[in-house]
Amino acid sequence: MSVRATVLYDAPGPRGRQLNRIITAATAAITIAILAWVLWTLQANGQLTAAKWSPFLDSLTWKTYLLPGLWGTLKAAFASILLALILGVLLGLGRLSEQTWLRWICAVIVEFFRAIPVLLLMIFAYQLFAIYNLVAPRQLAFAAVVFGLTMYNGSVIAEILRSGINSLPKGQTEAARTLGMSHRQTMWFILLPQAVAAMLPALIAQMVIALKDSALGYQIGYVEVVRSGIQSASANQNFLASLVVVAIIMILINWALTALAQRIERQLRAGRARRNIVAKVPELPDQGLATKDNVNVDWHDPDYVEIKNPGQ
Repeated sequence: MSVRATVLYDAPGPRGRQLNRIITAATAAITIAILAWVLWTLQANGQLTAAKWSPFLDSLTWKTYLLPGLWGTLKAAFASILLALILGVLLGLGRLSEQTWLRWICAVIVEFFRAIPVLLLMIFAYQLFAIYNLVAPRQLAFAAVVFGLTMYNGSVIAEILRSGINSLPKGQTEAARTLGMSHRQTMWFILLPQAVAAMLPALIAQMVIALKDSALGYQIGYVEVVRSGIQSASANQNFLASLVVVAIIMILINWALTALAQRIERQLRAGRARRNIVAKVPELPDQGLATKDNVNVDWHDPDYVEIKNPGQ
């Protein structure tokens, strides 16, 4: 029996494994005891009674509080994510421009807005839009939330994009220049599509952050799901239940967004595999290239190509 060693530590022996089992059992017992104490305390204070949770079975609670707040969260998150992606691409490509003055301007914008907290950006935008009447009063809070989320997340996405493009092999750029492509054509048609596909998990993670940060609009009076949940709790006197329901709603939204990102990532990988299949299929002796009828391809693994019945 071989003992496999990891990079950080050696695999434990019999005594080490026994000690790990004891520690695991003790940790599980302590965790269960803490959860039991929390539930018992909540029950003793009447927080788990049916009266605290029954308002969420009433459609009026959802129509009056939660659904309008959920719509506000989704609306602000969608608008800010879309604008942040556009701004991030422009700033990221600007930082990689051949023009020195453009690189400096984009670098100053990115570093400035990355350094300021999102809540401070929202408050500043709210005051700015109100003083100079740049936005209608009814849309003041919404515009401030979208501005803050867009500028911060757009700056972060710009850095993600820039680092992703810089991580690509230099041969990509050299080959494009050899073919006579300009710097702009190389960025838009060669480097950018590969960088976006490679950085999709990081981009989706930033979108999830933008969705959660929309709750900061509560401080400037924006109606979103957290604010609506607290208003519902004040009306029904069930703060714990309301916060739990709001947390479940946010978890489901983030889970759906993550699942969508994983599906898109798989589709992009499969698309690259289909485009590269001609180069992956080996040439059969005396028969030329293999056809699609005798080729078995795992589209989730671009490096896997199996020739079926090569003698036929």
